[in-house]
Parts: sequence; C-alpha cells; structure tokens
Amino acid sequence: MQDSDTDPQPSILTRYRFFATTPKNMESLLVGELRSLGVDEVSETRAGAGFSASLAEAYRVCLWSRVANRVLLVLREFPAATPDALYEGALNIPWEDHLGQEGSFSVDFSTSASGITHSHFGALRVKDAVVDRFRARLGSRPSVDKGRPDIRINVYLYRDKATVSLDLSGESLHLRGYRKQGMSAPLKENLAAAILLRAGWPAEADQGRPFVDPMCGSGTLSIEAALVASDSAPGLGREYWGFTGWKLHDESAWETLIQEATNRRRAGMERLPDIRGYDRDPKAVSVAIANAERAGLHGKVHFEKKDLSDCRPLSQEAPGLLVANPPYGERLDVESGLPALYAQLGQILTSRFAGWRAGIFTGNPELGKRFGLRAKR
Repeated sequence: MQDSDTDPQPSILTRYRFFATTPKNMESLLVGELRSLGVDEVSETRAGAGFSASLAEAYRVCLWSRVANRVLLVLREFPAATPDALYEGALNIPWEDHLGQEGSFSVDFSTSASGITHSHFGALRVKDAVVDRFRARLGSRPSVDKGRPDIRINVYLYRDKATVSLDLSGESLHLRGYRKQGMSAPLKENLAAAILLRAGWPAEADQGRPFVDPMCGSGTLSIEAALVASDSAPGLGREYWGFTGWKLHDESAWETLIQEATNRRRAGMERLPDIRGYDRDPKAVSVAIANAERAGLHGKVHFEKKDLSDCRPLSQEAPGLLVANPPYGERLDVESGLPALYAQLGQILTSRFAGWRAGIFTGNPELGKRFGLRAKR
C-alpha cells in the first residue's frame, strides 16, 4: 500500500505488496507454487517470497498454498531505531481504514539485528500506537484479542527498519482444520505437502498411481496426498481467516474463490487414486481415521493397523509412490533400534515394491545409507 496518511480504497485492479512465509529450505517450492497460482513479480527470499498481486490473487494464495505459513499484506515500512520511532511510525498508519473501533486486533512482533531486542516490548509499543490513534480520532478504541482477532498486525523489525503488515492468514496456513490431535511430534501439514511435492506425487497422482505410507502416524502424509490428488484447496476446511473482519475485505471475490474450489474438489474426488496408510499403533490408526473424516475423506483414504513387516502392494497393483516419515534421532547405535528399522525398510522397498518410487523423510543423512538404495537428496 502507498505511504500516504490515508491509504487509497482498493479496487479490483489495485496491486498490493505481499510477503508469504514458509519454513527454511522450502522457499523454491513456494515460489513455484505462487507462479502456478497465477502470481507474477515473485522474488525468493530467506524463509519466504515477496510478490505483487491483487487482493483476489492473494486470497487465492491463502486458499490454495500447500507450503506457505502466512500471507502478509505490507502496509508500511519505516525506520525504527528507537521505541519512540517505532511508536510514531505505527501511529501514522490509518488503522481506522482497516478496523472499526468496535473490532479487535492483536500484534505479532519479531526483531533481529535491531536496537529494540525484546519482541513483547515492541508489540506493546505498536499496540499503544494503534489504541492512541483510535482514541484521538474516534474517541474510543478496539479491543485486543490474542486468539482470533478481526485483524492480526505483523511487525518485523530488521536492522532498525520496521515492516508493518496485515496477516491475511490469521493463523498459520499449515492448520488445515482437520487435525484435532496428533501423535508425538506430528508432521506439520505444509511440511508433509512439501515432501509430497519433492517426491513428485502430483505427477504420479495425475496418472492414477497408488500411494502408501507404511508408518502413517496421525495420517498427515496420506491426507495431504489425497488433497493433492483430488485437486482440493488445502484451506477449504479452515474456519478462521485474518481478512474476514478487515474493513477492506472483498467478500464477493472470496466467495467466488470458495465456489470454484468447492467445484474443483467435487470433481477431483471422483478420480482419487488408491491412497493407504498403515501403522502398528492402533491409537495412531484411530487418530488418522478421525483426521481423514474431518478432512472430508470418508471412504476415500484407507488406514489400517499393520506392522511394517507386513506392508506390501495390493495384488496386481501398478507401481506408485511410497512415502514415509520414520523415526530418526542423533543416536545411530544398535541400542537405538534405528539402524535395524531403516535396514528393514530398505529391504521391504527392494523386495516388495520393485518399480515404485519412494520418498523417505529423515533428519539425519547417515540414516539414509542404511537403505542400500540409490537416492537423491
């Protein structure tokens, strides 16, 4: 948005500056995804990507991005070497254009290589600026809601320069809405999606190939595989967004995108390939089934209690993709049990899944050597 005392009202043609965040090492996936969603003027940066787009295009990113964490609409940038400079810069943003005095807001603040080193203190100074501007101009102030506010203000202070944005996602986009509980250290949904993209699952799914996760845990990989294969927008099941309480929200554009995504999902569910997840823990299987139900995948993804030693393709099944997130850790000695587990997985892949492609997620490259298979990172 422009640096004027009163920012212009948006139109269908208005272009904004945005920044989408993603976990480190997933930036290239995010850039490719943004371009596939019709966004141009994309620039890759550390832990994210900047881009220029219309509001409707940014809404599409919120709804369809499988790997992003947040989509931030940049409002203003200004020097903020001191707490007073931070306060004055935030005070000069026309917050009344974005939020009603009866509404609610929260402030997320992060700082790096700057004079202001305490994120909580920085957030309080910005909050004070917002409240003081409302009181001075309208005589009353909005409330603070740290849960699900009408707008979430994001401030990033780097080398004494503040970037103030509206968080259109509201909550991290990895929260699809289907996972109410997970097992220990569950795989985040956007990381699971990134693993599938790296493993080439979209092309496999387009050919109707099967998918297997032999150690499925709470089912995240299998569920994300089904969302990809069925052309389902990952954000379609979310209940909360950071823009629906925003005064400049374009409800018509959003409803159009929701209807399009609903139609695409309905059509995609008709061509869903065989997708299965196995785990030896019956509790994990129960959690996976419940998560799949909430994701609208009843009868579409098969979860079953099965030990790794019993995993094999279905009879006369064409080769597909096997993806697993086995346990990993720092200890690689015999006592940890990991060498034997990885050797077993490698043996099963070789003897039973000939012709299949496999993607194995591990935090320790040394474990990959246990497979005895040719691999690329």
